[in-house]
Amino acid sequence: MAKYIFVTGGVTSSLGKGIIAASLAKLLQARGFRVTIQKLDPYINIDPGTLNPYEHGECYVTEDGAETDLDLGHYERFLNIYTSQANNVTTGRIYQTVIDKERAGEFLGKTVQVVPHITDEIKRRMVLLGNDGNYDIVITEIGGTVGDIESLPFIEAVRQLQWELPEGDVCVIHLTLIPYLRAAKELKTKPTQHSVKMLSETGVHPDIIVCRTEEPLNNDLKKKIALFCNVKPEAVIEAMDASTIYEVPLTMLREKLDIITLKKLNTTLVPEADLKNWKAFLDKLKYPKSKVNIGLIGKYMELQDAYKSILESFIHAGAMNEVKVNVIDVHSESLNKQNVKEKLEPLDGLLVAPGFGKRGIEGKIIAVQYARENNLPFFGICLGMQMAAIEFARNVLGIEKAHSTEMDLQTPDPVIDMMEEQKKIKKLGGTMRLGAYPCEIKPGTLAHRIYDKTLISERHRHRYEFNNKYLDQFEKNGMIASGINPDTNLVEILEVKDHPFFIGVQYHPELKSTVEKPAPLFVEFVAAAKNYNEMRSEIKNPLLQSEMI
Repeated sequence: MAKYIFVTGGVTSSLGKGIIAASLAKLLQARGFRVTIQKLDPYINIDPGTLNPYEHGECYVTEDGAETDLDLGHYERFLNIYTSQANNVTTGRIYQTVIDKERAGEFLGKTVQVVPHITDEIKRRMVLLGNDGNYDIVITEIGGTVGDIESLPFIEAVRQLQWELPEGDVCVIHLTLIPYLRAAKELKTKPTQHSVKMLSETGVHPDIIVCRTEEPLNNDLKKKIALFCNVKPEAVIEAMDASTIYEVPLTMLREKLDIITLKKLNTTLVPEADLKNWKAFLDKLKYPKSKVNIGLIGKYMELQDAYKSILESFIHAGAMNEVKVNVIDVHSESLNKQNVKEKLEPLDGLLVAPGFGKRGIEGKIIAVQYARENNLPFFGICLGMQMAAIEFARNVLGIEKAHSTEMDLQTPDPVIDMMEEQKKIKKLGGTMRLGAYPCEIKPGTLAHRIYDKTLISERHRHRYEFNNKYLDQFEKNGMIASGINPDTNLVEILEVKDHPFFIGVQYHPELKSTVEKPAPLFVEFVAAAKNYNEMRSEIKNPLLQSEMI
């Protein structure tokens, strides 16, 4: 039987429940346990697929095509295992399931209520992954903050499981904030006391309290928190701000979070945590040998979480190349032909990010043209690849009105067009091309050198595709389709032959990048940026020397 750990949050949102959950899971995995993590979100959307990135950050897509919370990206990056539809559940999905059962007559005329019908469905989802025999421990992160109205059914479900499951099979971890008042030069425990009191009033008593703090907690403060919150002093864990999220497993190891958790789960005599590879990655991350500047061209630049997986992929690839990747935000709406050189010339590489809608499109096309014409390493993802195709059609093939029907339904030259099966769809949620699809790579291409394979699988999230009617024109003029879906013949990868590094992909390689297995495209793109940087330095040095003479 699997054991269950629940992670709740109090005082404020955005404390990092997902990182604490992922860090604990990493420590338990490093001790030999089979661990998975799931996220239960209290909002009524069925999934984050229709949410604006400004509202909720990026929408993370799993292998099986589930549109999920971005925390599932942290889970996969830390654990190097795949998650699925079962790992992310929302209030909307819970209610949809219960209402569908009611309409089908499964409740035999009973009045359907939050307790027991909604809470029963939540409990079923909470133990679903633990019942299949694949995991020893299931960690469940409860979204939102204790005290929120929408979180109450989830907290009630935790209470019931605490009561129903055998002693030692459930552990509740409560993440809270210890604010530091600079004027008084004091850490204050009162918000934590109130948060734990509020949780206890629902019938859920935390076994462990993890305290986010800017300043160290001394033993007196830990004892005070333990006394007023009814936990043992060793169960009060300090979680100080870290320079990178990848340090958190090691800080939690020092605080013995994993040992205390296993003790609460009546599990002892386990091997030491093997974090050798993790520590090697951290060493490379913290002590790079050089630096590169890579421009990220997007239109949600005000919220970094909108491109979370891309930013994390740069961290993985940077460590692999022993360079610090300095990501420069470039808002596509601010780009034009007059300022493009000024904004992009200092860069060592350019990534045009995914997105939806027509806002900022012309700026992206101008940026692609600059990278292509100036041999600047270029990498386009999803919409970024489509912009590369439109730019090539306009400026190399001379198709002046080339466009995507996503932005211009009346374009006479739809180089990018909606898939035929997508044209019949009226509902937006969960209807795109989602999840993992195969891609055949042509030997002798840049893509083949990067992957060193002729068949790969990558994750997708889009409705529009390269229009194959234009493919012959493209290939005759130097932009080739180096990756094709073998089942549908759709273009997956485009690259320019006579360019040091110019590649666009229809899929999202950032979604499969982990600490242990960085995405090959990101690794090689960062390597190309590093080479470009070194080449520019070599060109500049003789000039500097001649000026000095």
